[in-house]
Amino acid sequence: MSGYIDIGTNMSMWFWFFESRTAPEVAPFTLWLNGGPGCSSMIGLFQENGPCHVNPDGATTVLNSFSWNNISNMIYIDQPIGTGFSFGTDLVNSTLSAAPFVWQAFQVLFESPQFSKFQSREFIFATESYGGHYGPAFVTYFDQQNALIEQHKLQGVKVTVSALMINNGWYDPLIQNQAYVDFATNAPGYGQLQSDDVIAQLNQAFFGPGGCQEQEMACFAAGTGPDSNKICGTADNFCVDNVFVPAVGDRDSDDLRQNSSASFPPEFYVNFLRSASVKAQIGANSTYRECANAPFNLFTKTGDDARTLLPQLAALANSGLKMLLWAGDADINCNWLGGHASALAMDWFGKERLAKTPFKNMTINGEAVAAIQNVDNFSFARVYQAGHEVPAFQPQAAFEIFKQIVHNEQLHSVVVRNS
Repeated sequence: MSGYIDIGTNMSMWFWFFESRTAPEVAPFTLWLNGGPGCSSMIGLFQENGPCHVNPDGATTVLNSFSWNNISNMIYIDQPIGTGFSFGTDLVNSTLSAAPFVWQAFQVLFESPQFSKFQSREFIFATESYGGHYGPAFVTYFDQQNALIEQHKLQGVKVTVSALMINNGWYDPLIQNQAYVDFATNAPGYGQLQSDDVIAQLNQAFFGPGGCQEQEMACFAAGTGPDSNKICGTADNFCVDNVFVPAVGDRDSDDLRQNSSASFPPEFYVNFLRSASVKAQIGANSTYRECANAPFNLFTKTGDDARTLLPQLAALANSGLKMLLWAGDADINCNWLGGHASALAMDWFGKERLAKTPFKNMTINGEAVAAIQNVDNFSFARVYQAGHEVPAFQPQAAFEIFKQIVHNEQLHSVVVRNS
């Protein structure tokens, strides 16, 4: 089922829903959001964990045997407005301002006859990349709205998230910009990515006077004050130009093993979604844009990228919410060193134990697929030989990890028998 959710005047938010292939009437309900900001969740659907991949002809599809809808009802949403197939008036210029519109989308969905049965299901929030901002902010907002409903201060349908999964997330810019320097110096398993000269420049650009670190701290200090948009925007631009770009060099930022003309995962699905016959069949009214500039540009004006969502993430971990932070270890963009440092920096009840927990290998049929840490409700995974879009590179590992989160288990090794 696919179409539009009207979330306001001239605001049409695109969704695509797939029932679970097994026991849809009791299977959990999983939301998938891609990041950007301004990148479509059709990326996740067709390149990562959806039911089908598109063939090179851009017109036919092939079954994805590791699709997440093997075990869960899956919904993919393009947000904010202007992203993917969503169209209309976009009022979103920050992570925090995006949350109410996604909440509104689920109010409309869960009150509809088609989706009301999913209201009470286990609700898994899965997201990637800028989802390191979206996830903590949206789940926090949902929890706040649920509390208002319980206190009879708001009429609505509760949206209770049971698990939060974020792969290759962008959580804390101060920690993760420093990780660009560390990763370029030594990407574990891959070695030194840039020359000694470039690494010296990176250290100067990050740690030096007026550098990325100093500017990020000024952004943090500015909070939400009147000058914060300019301070944070300036910090973000500086860090991107002087730290991120040289740390990547001529590699693909999403997969250090490819050069900047990266061909994997392929883009065949874009032609598929621009086909008039496909659009007619799925009910899409606009031209598909994979990563639209307009929504992205609104976020840059508020310096949203330079703001941290780590306090909200830590509070959710501290609340006992089931949480997985995971990352493909060949991604430079939101690399796992920065993701792991962000996890270690979270202020929550498991902080000290997480710091003392050694990594151990998770294996599938005896083959190591990830290095994992588990502390109570929280898990971290470094997925081997995977780029930014983990399920694209390691579909079986990603599916097994997803399955363990669905079953509310800590990450562990498995033996899988081919049926």
